[in-house]
Amino acid sequence: MEKQKNIVIAGAGPAGLTAAFEILKDTNSTVNAVTVFEATDAIGGISQTVNYKGNRIDIGGHRFFSKNDEVMAWWKKMMPLQGAPAIDDILLAREKNFEKNEDLDPEKIDHVMLIRQRVSRIFYLRKFFDYPISLRFRTFANMGLWRTVKTGVGYVWASIFKQKGNTLEDFYSNRFGKPLYRMFFENYTEKVWGVHPSKLSEDCGAQRVKGLSLFSLIVNVFKFKKSSSIEQKDTETSLIKQFIYPKYGPGQLWEAVADDIVAKGGNVEKNTPVEKIEIKNNKIVSVTVSKDGEQIALPCDYFFSSMPIKDLIATISGDEPNSEIKRIAQELPYRDFITVGLLLDKLKITNKTKIKTWRNIVPDTWIYIQEADVKIGRLQIFNNWSPYLVSDFKNKVWIGLEYFCTEGDELWNMSDADFIDMAINELDKIDVIKKEDVRDAVRVKIQKAYPAYYGTYHELDKVIDYLNSIENLYCIGRNGQHCYNSTDHSMLTAMEAVKHLKGELPDKKIIWNVDAEKRIS
Repeated sequence: MEKQKNIVIAGAGPAGLTAAFEILKDTNSTVNAVTVFEATDAIGGISQTVNYKGNRIDIGGHRFFSKNDEVMAWWKKMMPLQGAPAIDDILLAREKNFEKNEDLDPEKIDHVMLIRQRVSRIFYLRKFFDYPISLRFRTFANMGLWRTVKTGVGYVWASIFKQKGNTLEDFYSNRFGKPLYRMFFENYTEKVWGVHPSKLSEDCGAQRVKGLSLFSLIVNVFKFKKSSSIEQKDTETSLIKQFIYPKYGPGQLWEAVADDIVAKGGNVEKNTPVEKIEIKNNKIVSVTVSKDGEQIALPCDYFFSSMPIKDLIATISGDEPNSEIKRIAQELPYRDFITVGLLLDKLKITNKTKIKTWRNIVPDTWIYIQEADVKIGRLQIFNNWSPYLVSDFKNKVWIGLEYFCTEGDELWNMSDADFIDMAINELDKIDVIKKEDVRDAVRVKIQKAYPAYYGTYHELDKVIDYLNSIENLYCIGRNGQHCYNSTDHSMLTAMEAVKHLKGELPDKKIIWNVDAEKRIS
């Protein structure tokens, strides 16, 4: 009988859980002993759902949409699609006296994906602009004549005279023109990354909006045949109109995946960080974790790491990496994340769109705050992600105020009370809410939410070469690869890694070059 393989996975986020599930789906625990170690008490990583008094926070906002068939099928298998209509749809229908909906009770079906409409806008000059920017009369009216003229001239100029640098500022300027970049990208980008776009690598933009440009927006206006399918295969990712979403937020799906892993004989251990990785002759031989104050060393045949590369390199003992690899890893930059959940009686901003919403709140899932006089970067309206995220959906509005910071800076070190007070005052200042309408609030901090693309990131190839030299190590996911990617991308890195483990993939380097826009075989 073949010896049982001990497979250790660091991190219970989308990448780590996908890897564990894929390993166990065709085998069982007698062949592979699979254990996922999560350093925190939450399942899902940044895709977790925080439950505060029955009001749920989706950290960062997670639209479930992918052009990759394998990922879409995976999600739908985990949670059936549209098992029940969302409560806001039912309430709106009842408002119109649609008798066919009177007997529907969505509370009876919990384990479902809802189909949601994607609405995201930019809040700038105390006005709403479509995101991505649309070429509608309202856009030009909000800009004013002078800004509109500058935008047109700037785009024509950028089309003829391309910036030859490789910074994020050059990337956006070449695609949209300098005036539009300065209006809608410059300030927000600096809020997110903490440095000016002129000091960031263009990789950051290419990862998220590689198919988006002013030209693609023009083409989209004149695209007569628009697909109503949730697949939206021919639609640029930034222009999708709808997405699927777990009834109780993304954490609900990942908690279901964790339960499935355990049911198949695997283990998922929370509050158990990886403390040490022992390497001999280019192979990991053991992994030490901390559990309830005790150090536990485990034999390891294969190690899947979705932990930050900075932390991974720091845990290696035995055959240690050289000083240059340690330096690069130690200095890799990250951005941390703070969300303030606010429970409100109502919003001050009102719905002036044609989209019908319950209590006529604005229809946005999130709003990019481009105003320079406040620190908030983005605003989520959880009622619009899923009404089931809100404990009293009929009477309250539940929102998330998102801030980007660096661990140890002024924002990170503020007390919860002071931070919440600042956040409320900022939204009141820009006329989004009235502070007297706030009924409850909570603050949530997330470390290393965004791998950043400056500093020693430009030397990361040397670290990748070193990590690939360790025969039984697989680096997967956002932090595991120091790549600002989406959920489907993180999942695909795990899927490819498992294929290599099973002998279906010839070269481990492919795992670092996954393209979520293409179908993988």
